[in-house]
Amino acid sequence: MTYRINYAYTCHAGKVRSNNEDNFWCCGEILPSQNLGMQEVRGGERLRESFPVLIVFDGMGGESQGEMAAYLASQEFGKYYGQNKGKLRRQPENFLLEACQIMNQAVCSYSASNRINAMGTTMAMIVFARKSVYICNLGDSRIYQQSQGQIRQISSDHVLRSYMFGKAPLTQFLGVEESEMKLEPSVKALEYQEGDRYLLCSDGVTDMLSDKEIETAMASGESVGDTVQILMDQVLEKGARDNTTIILCEIQRENHPLRAWLRQNKKENEGDVL
Repeated sequence: MTYRINYAYTCHAGKVRSNNEDNFWCCGEILPSQNLGMQEVRGGERLRESFPVLIVFDGMGGESQGEMAAYLASQEFGKYYGQNKGKLRRQPENFLLEACQIMNQAVCSYSASNRINAMGTTMAMIVFARKSVYICNLGDSRIYQQSQGQIRQISSDHVLRSYMFGKAPLTQFLGVEESEMKLEPSVKALEYQEGDRYLLCSDGVTDMLSDKEIETAMASGESVGDTVQILMDQVLEKGARDNTTIILCEIQRENHPLRAWLRQNKKENEGDVL
């Protein structure tokens, strides 16, 4: 059986910050290192057989270093993905773990060569394989699954749980030398079915909206594009104190795989404004 992955995404600087430290990788689409986010929701579709990958990055570091960390990670993933599609098909979990190491080293190398003490980025990734959906994350950017009307968080929050004052520090992220901290991405393989949706988001969403509010918003949007816009509007209504990135994808059965494949090839590397 052939499945199609419909996806939509947006990235907003928010109402408080003057810069945008978030980035993403949506089937090849990324933002430049210096950006103010997006003014619209974009989207596309991919056949499951093409092993589509979607990622959210939330950069950290002063003086524009957060933006650079998120950009470097997304750029480096694109290079790795282009050179290792065979490994992704044969060994998805190994692909994810190695990709994390490659992205981490890219951020660390830039930091060392430019004498930067603190820069890094979270990462939340989803990959659609033949029989499973694989998720991988570092930090507090989250992944939710919506199935049969119910949502649940399927990523792991890598934060210091005993922290009592303000926002808890991260215990895992891209941009730390192995001598300081062992990189331990959370990787899971999950079954999926037609109609399932997956939400990837930075903490610009989860700091503003409760899980219940997210669930209600996801239930109110018919298309993935509509739902992303609803979520973004609600974050803005709540004050949007942080940069916000939202990616939503949905699994649908493809009844005309050849037609879909031709359509996909025609739109390769193009983002459609929804």
